Amino acid sequence: MKFSGHVLSITQKIKVVAKHWIRSFLANSAASGISRKLLRNFPPLQEAVWLGLYLFRKKMFISTTEPSVVNGNYDQITASSEKRQLLIDISGIVLRDVHTGVQRVARSLLQELLNNPPSGFVVEPVYADASGNMRYAWTYACTMLNEDAHESEDAVIAAYQGDIFYCPDLYFPYPFSTLSALKRQGVHITFTVYDLIPLKYPKLFSKALCLSFSDWLSGVMAVADDVVCDSLAVTNEVGEWLNDHPDLRSRALPIGFFHLGADIEASKPTFGIVNEGADILAACQNRPTMLMVGTVEPRKGHAQVLAAVDLLWKDGVDINLIIVGKEGWRTQDLTRQLRRHSERYRRLFWLESASDGLLLQLYASASALIAASFAEGFGLPLIEAARQSLPIIARDIPVFREVASEHAFYFQGETPEELAKAIRRWLVLYKEGNAPSPTGLPWLTWAQSARQLQGLMLGNNQWHTVWMPHGEEAESRKQ
Repeated sequence: MKFSGHVLSITQKIKVVAKHWIRSFLANSAASGISRKLLRNFPPLQEAVWLGLYLFRKKMFISTTEPSVVNGNYDQITASSEKRQLLIDISGIVLRDVHTGVQRVARSLLQELLNNPPSGFVVEPVYADASGNMRYAWTYACTMLNEDAHESEDAVIAAYQGDIFYCPDLYFPYPFSTLSALKRQGVHITFTVYDLIPLKYPKLFSKALCLSFSDWLSGVMAVADDVVCDSLAVTNEVGEWLNDHPDLRSRALPIGFFHLGADIEASKPTFGIVNEGADILAACQNRPTMLMVGTVEPRKGHAQVLAAVDLLWKDGVDINLIIVGKEGWRTQDLTRQLRRHSERYRRLFWLESASDGLLLQLYASASALIAASFAEGFGLPLIEAARQSLPIIARDIPVFREVASEHAFYFQGETPEELAKAIRRWLVLYKEGNAPSPTGLPWLTWAQSARQLQGLMLGNNQWHTVWMPHGEEAESRKQ
């Protein structure tokens, strides 16, 4: 018996080491970057590889049991006499910070909370390591704040009853079992859900991404004490999704929302070389310029915009189109067209890695922002543009109406011809001085955004709604 137990112990240790090595390999940003470049010209193979990695990762790592290695004594959490901790999870940006979208939000909120912690709290950035443990992100925080390196390596967190764990980041292979252990011992858990787009529009994404997002959302619904969204539109969508999928949650769920910040310079912006984008900025002075900001992916509407502008060019309409955003997924044909377009570097510009500094200059120099997304959780470029007094041409979707109200020119239709007609109309209004003005469009600083978020997490602001499981809802109505 002792021998068999010893063999079992060795086998478990081998599995732990193997999982740690595989997690580390899968989490290596350099390796993933190389694989993306190698596979992007072979879309079917790329999606097959992604799906295979998802299935392998799920089999190896996703579990409802406790993590394989738990050095944090998560089952021995006690009340602390010192300040409570606000643990900010940044697992995604510790691994790979692309300075856009969710990463910009997570980094901006972290910086504001570190600089202005809630009363009675100490703010600590944390991340999930390759073994599924939660560690303090001291190394990342020192780099972000331009401070000297921390005197010790990133330690496994020591959490206490009454602490708050908040995740503004998006990291699919999340160790939810570790959070379950924290939760049982009195740590309050809050997640931000930015949108449900992969579930509502699965045809726009790879199967692996949709499955990964579904697993992530199921994990969130299992452990979260409450959820904050980035818009009222997403708050309503989460409630509706839970009504349609009641098995995801067996407990009441408070759901609220806060709006994001527009001041890029407060989000630790990146800056490029001197005179970065000088030719493009000069082109903005020569003719009306349409600016698109966001990852090049199907739901952002880049294909429709490019086709519409092509029609306008053929009809003699002299305008620029500037696209700022890295290459995403399922856009091989579009990105090939962008790279080989006859107007590239003349009236068509695609900046795959523009710095935040250049983006600010483009917001200030362009004639209009085109927000052509078919679906969004918020639409950060809208408020960033409005802050620079840049007019907005936006697809008529609910969240854009929520964010921009009457301060944008809205278009409908999914054909190039419909959008070309809308741009023509806007150009006439713009020339006459009658285009909708971004002046007066409400936007927040990241400091104000963080205060809105704090108000929800600390109970100072009311939740928009509290979703109730069907049985409990019926019971409460009887009372």
